[in-house]
Amino acid sequence: MLQGIKLVWRTYQQLLTKHPWKVQILTAGSTCGISDIISQQLIERRGLTDHSIKRTIKMTTVGLIYVFALAPCFLAGFIVVTGFLGGLSREKIYLKLENNYTNALMSNYTIWPAVQLLNFYFIPLKNRLAVVQIVALLWNTYLSWMANKA
Repeated sequence: MLQGIKLVWRTYQQLLTKHPWKVQILTAGSTCGISDIISQQLIERRGLTDHSIKRTIKMTTVGLIYVFALAPCFLAGFIVVTGFLGGLSREKIYLKLENNYTNALMSNYTIWPAVQLLNFYFIPLKNRLAVVQIVALLWNTYLSWMANKA
């Protein structure tokens, strides 16, 4: 099993070197999708029969298209886009922004500067993207839960 993980990691590193933008975009998109699955299954405990594949596809799409923007714009846009894709009215989207934006932004500024500081000082260059993506998996799980809670 360890050999398999090493092979996947080596392949990922090679692809990242050859196609950095494509791999980063696909990684961000799949991280958002996996995060939504974790949110639905482990946090919300929906079970497989109540799992919303449409919601997971929406989260993946947001990750593929939108994740590389700056945090304040990203968080506001994330709430608006997921609300719009979820069929919410303008009024409900505005309420979601009003209720969730500040907390999400403060959480963002609590987590990401520390992660990046540690990442740049202690993690070798070739492993930095992996560290960011692992933290992003947890962060995107939080965002998925926050954007989709009633």
